[in-house]
Amino acid sequence: MKIKGPKEFWAGLMFIAFGLFFLIGSQINYQMGTAVRMGPGYFPSVLGGILAVLGVLVLVDAFVEDGPKVPKFNFRPLVMILIACLAFAYTLKPLGLIGAIAALVFIGAFGGHEFKFKEVTILTVVLVIFSVLVFVKGLTLPFPIWPAFME
Repeated sequence: MKIKGPKEFWAGLMFIAFGLFFLIGSQINYQMGTAVRMGPGYFPSVLGGILAVLGVLVLVDAFVEDGPKVPKFNFRPLVMILIACLAFAYTLKPLGLIGAIAALVFIGAFGGHEFKFKEVTILTVVLVIFSVLVFVKGLTLPFPIWPAFME
């Protein structure tokens, strides 16, 4: 059989792999229980099974319908988002929430196709205000807002 939809083929394989991983992992590590008295492994097993079945349906569709080719994978966004998350984690304590969010947004923005300084700055300001209001004021999480030398 010829693969007519490469995107669906690879998506189906990925769904099957993840579904089986969680299905088998939850069966090994947790008690299953019954439908009436569900154990901790029941829900992940059911979801893993549903995901695997969905993957089979998507995989079968790859052999039936024509689909677009898989585009070339671009590693730059993936790497920049990873670096941005690491920068946030490592700069939260010394730079405070404001500096860490600024680093996160600016580094993450370099992963995109175009970088507009004004837009990224506006996004940074909005995210800083939102984060301070929600996490520091609303949830009272003990994040340092400013760098240590400014407090």
